[in-house]
Amino acid sequence: MARLGVNIDHVATLRNARGGAEPDPVAAAAIAELAGADQITIHLREDRRHIKDRDLKILRETVKTRLNLEMAATDEMVAIALKVKPECCTLVPEKRAELTTEGGLDVRIHQEALKVAIEKLQAGGIIVSLFIDPDPDQIKVANKIGTDYIEIHTGSFADAPTWKEENLELIKIENAVKLARKLELGVNAGHGLNYTNVKKVAAIGGIEEFNIGHSIMSRAILVGLDRAVRDMSELVRYA
Repeated sequence: MARLGVNIDHVATLRNARGGAEPDPVAAAAIAELAGADQITIHLREDRRHIKDRDLKILRETVKTRLNLEMAATDEMVAIALKVKPECCTLVPEKRAELTTEGGLDVRIHQEALKVAIEKLQAGGIIVSLFIDPDPDQIKVANKIGTDYIEIHTGSFADAPTWKEENLELIKIENAVKLARKLELGVNAGHGLNYTNVKKVAAIGGIEEFNIGHSIMSRAILVGLDRAVRDMSELVRYA
């Protein structure tokens, strides 16, 4: 049965829009956990556009399940992670101008730098996941450089304009899961998943965890965060 990681970045985005203290991402994390989230996911960006260092510090002290820190594989972020000690670090590509993460890491090009980051984090007792596209070559290199997990970028599936293209992307995801499992890598998935499309991915099997943020927070505005997390949790677990 798959786990649900709830990304609370957008709570911080809303807070920062007014420069105040509300809504509090720490409170949102507590509600998400009470509603059944198995993990809290946050992305500490270089420009600190949503989650702040203070949020990370307090969340490390208050999260009762697991804390997953999404981050670029920079010296600054590795040092922060080793100090804060989240259970998991997911290494992601990061561009200053992007609205959200635009694709998976190119592990082939950056394998040496990623390998160094992975080894440092693992030496600090932190599980490492690489956010990558469902590409066999990327998965093989990810395995070669020693990651514990991959997180499959599901954005191309979620954004597919036609049923036919969506199905082709779903096949890519399924094949990626099979290959990663064969290589004895843990498999997570995320990006663009919502209450309609997540069932198709969850039904593949073999994916241990789904990290979902925007769709849950969008639904929470209408029905409340507790209900939004419970609904997604049920879809993920019982697809």
